[in-house]
Amino acid sequence: MKFFQRLGRSIMLPVAVLPVAAILSGIGYWIKSAAGDNLASTFLAAAGGSLLDNMALLFAVGIALGMANKSDGTSALAGLVSWLVVTTLLKPETVALFTGVGDVNEVDPAFLKVQNVFVGIICGLIGAWCYNRFKDTKLPDALSFFSGKRSVAIVTAGISLVVAIVLFFVWPWVYGGLVGFGEWIVTLGAFGTGIYGFLNRLLIPVGLHHALNSVFWFDVAGINDLNNFLAGEGTYGVTGQYMTGFFPIMMFGLPGAALAMYLTARTTRKKLAYGILFSGAIASFFVGVTEPLEFSFMFLAPVLYLVHAVFTGISMAISQILPVRMGFGFSGGFIDLVLGWANPMAQNPWLIPVMGVFWFFIYFVVFYFFIKRFNLKTPGREDDDILGEGTEYDTHVSDDKYLVTGSRFIDALGGRDNILELENCATRLRMEIDDVSKVDDTALKRAGAAGTMKPGGKSVQVIYGTNVQFVKDAMDQLMSGQVEAPTGAAPEPAIAPATGGTGVLTDAPATTIVTLRQPLAGEVVPLSAVPDPTFAQGIMGPGLAIEPTGDTVVAPADGTIGATFDTSHAVALVLDDGTELLIHVGIDTVGMKGDGFQTLVEKGQKVTAGTPLLRFDLTKIQAAGHPSITPVIVLNNENAAVAFE
Repeated sequence: MKFFQRLGRSIMLPVAVLPVAAILSGIGYWIKSAAGDNLASTFLAAAGGSLLDNMALLFAVGIALGMANKSDGTSALAGLVSWLVVTTLLKPETVALFTGVGDVNEVDPAFLKVQNVFVGIICGLIGAWCYNRFKDTKLPDALSFFSGKRSVAIVTAGISLVVAIVLFFVWPWVYGGLVGFGEWIVTLGAFGTGIYGFLNRLLIPVGLHHALNSVFWFDVAGINDLNNFLAGEGTYGVTGQYMTGFFPIMMFGLPGAALAMYLTARTTRKKLAYGILFSGAIASFFVGVTEPLEFSFMFLAPVLYLVHAVFTGISMAISQILPVRMGFGFSGGFIDLVLGWANPMAQNPWLIPVMGVFWFFIYFVVFYFFIKRFNLKTPGREDDDILGEGTEYDTHVSDDKYLVTGSRFIDALGGRDNILELENCATRLRMEIDDVSKVDDTALKRAGAAGTMKPGGKSVQVIYGTNVQFVKDAMDQLMSGQVEAPTGAAPEPAIAPATGGTGVLTDAPATTIVTLRQPLAGEVVPLSAVPDPTFAQGIMGPGLAIEPTGDTVVAPADGTIGATFDTSHAVALVLDDGTELLIHVGIDTVGMKGDGFQTLVEKGQKVTAGTPLLRFDLTKIQAAGHPSITPVIVLNNENAAVAFE
């Protein structure tokens, strides 16, 4: 699921450009239908079509960028390289040369449809994998020019060549199988129409719906539903039956889903969710271009997309039974409905808005229930990194206080040129510093740091707290020149430094006893046993530690989830009495990048004692060479003493 959520985040990049492209194309088509070919219709249709026709290429580039471990143009270039290699090797002209066919028209028709979203996704994933795997490759001196990032595109081209060879044999079989299946379900009447509608939506993520559409809309099997409707000929009461059911779903159902997703978005993310969902709903209603909405949740919440596919099939079947008939030239939106209203093949078109109102409420109620009941990660509800961490969609650091802190941290670390690498884990910044002697520990504390650790070499760690992600994002923006440092006082320290503590809570002077349910099965040990000075010396705060024998962390008391992390190795909890806890599974496990960890809750969620918070694979932690000892820390009371029941 984490993979699909990350894929969903990556898809947001190309999806964001589709609504305006869809609207431009739709308006151009409307003008052409009303007034014939003219400059305005040609200009608008070409402008919108330039993006819609190249949607698969946008996916290849966007996914390569989003799935890379670090946003880097090199990964996007790798995705483009993969796309060019695969689609060039599989285009009809090239295939004709491979097979010795004299005429391009004799090439298997499957290769006419090879530039699809499915191939775009594959190419994007290839580019991202090659970047993640080979960006740090070191070659011998004689080949050093091709070391590092320069090797990524070369390796990508080689792997893409192999993938193209595989697709050369597999793709025609898949495409032909779908065409044959489509010809069979024609014989099943309304039930078959429903199956077609279901599969049409289900196959959109991989671009294979075109194979089915060719059977029903064009003259592959003698149906020719789309062309017959536009020409006003065919059989009244039959022609249009493979298009009608899309109208209520596209015009009303999906906008109802968009409203449900907006209302269930987090308060802090509603503005961002609104931008994606509203523009997608407009494109779906007016033009019938549904991809901006569908791709916004199909990978983030696949169960909702399955529901959407089922509803589309039901709508198609109901439309055939009623009967109601309508067709389109572009898609099942308001523009085509108006233009086709007087078509001689149109039957009872007034029923489409009536059905649409029904589907609007069905989609709204079902989507709202599923999202809330199963805590689905639709737009505005994702984990902190899904909606574009490190991209133009990132709104985490809009608050000046983090920019102030980030600016003062940069100064205290010796300036932006002194910071070679910048990452973060659950509570601390992890950096490689060019000249460690320039780091001013006192200035860092004045700016809000709880402490500073220097493990050795050029490594420096600044302990801040569970909001460290926001500070790191602010520092990235400041160092890249995206924003300027604001004026104003630094924010209050995120964690009150625990000075003078021994780290062994049972021996420390305490004014408050925090009694908790043990959150993890295992042996309880003093904090001083943790092989990390940040925890052992009480810099983060007082607490206890557990040598785990179990694999699930549960809530030690009633409270609210204060923070989760994309690596899923820690969770912060605010108890009902205001006590702030951090449960950190293992030491340096942030380096595992979530492998072997699963977060079971989301930020802001109310939990009771015993509620599972996260799950981990102890064997993987040990195999990676990380200590599995798990500190349980009180963040906001240096004089607390922790006791487990």
